[in-house]
Amino acid sequence: MDIKDFTSKKAKVSVVGLGYVGLPLALAFARKLSVVGFDIDPQRIAMLKKGEDPSQELSREAFADTDILYTDKVAELAQARFHIVAVPTPVDKTNLPDLKLLLSATESVGSILKKGDYVVYESTVYPGATEEDCVPLLERLSGLKCGVDFKVGYSPERINPGDKVHTLANTVKIVSGCDGEALTLIRDMYALVVEAGLHVAPSIKVAEAAKIIENTQRDVNIALMNELSIIFDRMGINTYDVLEAAGTKWNFLKFYPGLVGGHCIGVDPYYLVYKSRTLHYHPKVINTGRFVNDSMGGYIAKKTVKKLIALGKPVQKARVLVLGLTFKENVSDIRNTKVMDIIRELKDYGLEVDVTDPRAEVAEVKKMYRLELCPEPVPHAYDAVVAAVAHQEYTGWQEADFERFMKDEKGLVVDVKGIYRNKISRLPYWSL
Repeated sequence: MDIKDFTSKKAKVSVVGLGYVGLPLALAFARKLSVVGFDIDPQRIAMLKKGEDPSQELSREAFADTDILYTDKVAELAQARFHIVAVPTPVDKTNLPDLKLLLSATESVGSILKKGDYVVYESTVYPGATEEDCVPLLERLSGLKCGVDFKVGYSPERINPGDKVHTLANTVKIVSGCDGEALTLIRDMYALVVEAGLHVAPSIKVAEAAKIIENTQRDVNIALMNELSIIFDRMGINTYDVLEAAGTKWNFLKFYPGLVGGHCIGVDPYYLVYKSRTLHYHPKVINTGRFVNDSMGGYIAKKTVKKLIALGKPVQKARVLVLGLTFKENVSDIRNTKVMDIIRELKDYGLEVDVTDPRAEVAEVKKMYRLELCPEPVPHAYDAVVAAVAHQEYTGWQEADFERFMKDEKGLVVDVKGIYRNKISRLPYWSL
């Protein structure tokens, strides 16, 4: 089997998992090849058939001129010969890797796998997961032998939700395969949709490790910034002022303090920690970074309460407005959002908290967090406004916009991302 089998549409490609990673990949391939798009969520499939992206990342135009079958029926996967698995890989409540969705997707593919087929994983995993966890399952369910009857590869996703600049097409992609023959076809397939070029990893484990450390590196660096923000706060200096000054040096790395949630930076390091422990090494820097970043929501809430007390406001009667709930700006995804840590901590202190977000789905927030979003903030009702997520709808706010919602001139502005620095002069102000 070679690339011509696919470009001639003699053979089809399947993409398993049509979320923020799988959907743009499936559509990119479907502009040139014949694609089967599979997802276990029938509601998602129904929306996709109407040209609607449930994640609100892609416009209707992205669905045009594509040869794709959307389905939630496993049997339909049998039409394809090249299967790409792009399902979420979260952690459980104890921060251990949760591979349920990955293994379930592997079972689906394994049940229809034929001789000569390819299976490529894009889901983020610890090094070794593809060959040690997924391949044995494929072999058992199909009765076939990897490397002889079918081929596998790993090409880590590099989709950044909410980012319209760094796309699938213009971002270099890593590819790897179980052998030279596998690598050739996998490389040729991805070359059809990635214009920026491909980096060939020497092994599947190297490709898996590369993905893990991309986000682990960011996590550790952000943790340093968060720790610095705590130190500088005690010194009475603004962290963003310090970073702006330090950033004038050519080799200073520009990271910023903030909440680290979502399903990448706040999750992936735990996969590396888990794998390290199985090898009898307990990583210290990575764990410390995770501890610092996971503590920031509580820290911000405590600082808010302390500031309110210092302003003479009775905490038990205080009312706070939180702007933004999603895990990052300009996305609708609320999974693993650390804004919830702020909200829970404020409520534990007895404060009344209203939360608003123009991007988050009201029903999804209620289902996942049992939280009712406030459709419209109440004018002149709040003792503090916590600007937690820098959505475009909020970044243009001026001091008058905050004053409109404050009870009085002592209303506190808590600026998590530091975007209103030098804009607030009349109201009390605090940022990381």
